[in-house]
Amino acid sequence: MTATETRAPDAAGGAAGYRPRATLALAAEWRRQASRRRTQFALGFMVLLPLIILVAFEFEGSGDDDNGGGEFGSLIELATTGGLNFALFALLVSSSFLLVVVVALFCGDTVASEASWGSLRYLLAVPVPRARLLAVKLVVALGYSLLALLLLAGTALLAGTLRYGWSPLSSTVAAQIPAGEGLLRLLGILGYLAVVLLVVAGLAFLLSVTTDAALGAVGGAVLLWILSSILDQITALGVLRDFLPTHYSSAWLGLLSTPVQTDDIVKGAISAICYATVFWSLAFWRFTRKDVVS
Repeated sequence: MTATETRAPDAAGGAAGYRPRATLALAAEWRRQASRRRTQFALGFMVLLPLIILVAFEFEGSGDDDNGGGEFGSLIELATTGGLNFALFALLVSSSFLLVVVVALFCGDTVASEASWGSLRYLLAVPVPRARLLAVKLVVALGYSLLALLLLAGTALLAGTLRYGWSPLSSTVAAQIPAGEGLLRLLGILGYLAVVLLVVAGLAFLLSVTTDAALGAVGGAVLLWILSSILDQITALGVLRDFLPTHYSSAWLGLLSTPVQTDDIVKGAISAICYATVFWSLAFWRFTRKDVVS
């Protein structure tokens, strides 16, 4: 090859040596998101929350003896009987809102923030294929969402065990479950919550590629989840409630019964996967056709 000759483009039409799959590595995106304050604050709070609850129980123990009374009071009494029960309580008070916000934060902020900073078009100009850009950002966002869930449960289990000991898993709907089996059921609850939260992840991700405002994507996903929860309480809707994404969000309570009730868990998992698949498909379809100007 002479000095005046140039290398021919590859068969795909790109520059010689260009490999789309080599652009925007997962590890690089993971480190990039790890350096962001919102990631550090969110994960830090997942570790801090069980400790806050633990300290609150210590203050509560020196006050009223009825734990506030009612069903919630009985749950607090169960939470202080062992590490498994404390972890279960932490998941119970976090699953309906806090975890929804955290997952929406990771998945709703990932693309919209790039657009608001004006760095999205530069990523595409590297060039990073649009489908790969979305896939990498989605995988990393889901990874951090799962990490947040595990940090919450792991910290609660460790702190609760150190403070209250290792004892059978108890609930208000069934007899005590041996500690070994209780741990397996707790892992099952974590798995089901992870699947249910895919709906939030899908909705937030779809909004993230639709708007340049990260707060709008995160807040929109949370508000729509709350709206679905409110509609699910309206019995007049009848069978239509079965199709709401939040209808089976509490089906994991079936894992605490004896015998285990799995019917709603299966329905909830199928519903969540279907909703998430639709939302992600729409997100990819929208972004691959979007005119990115920021």
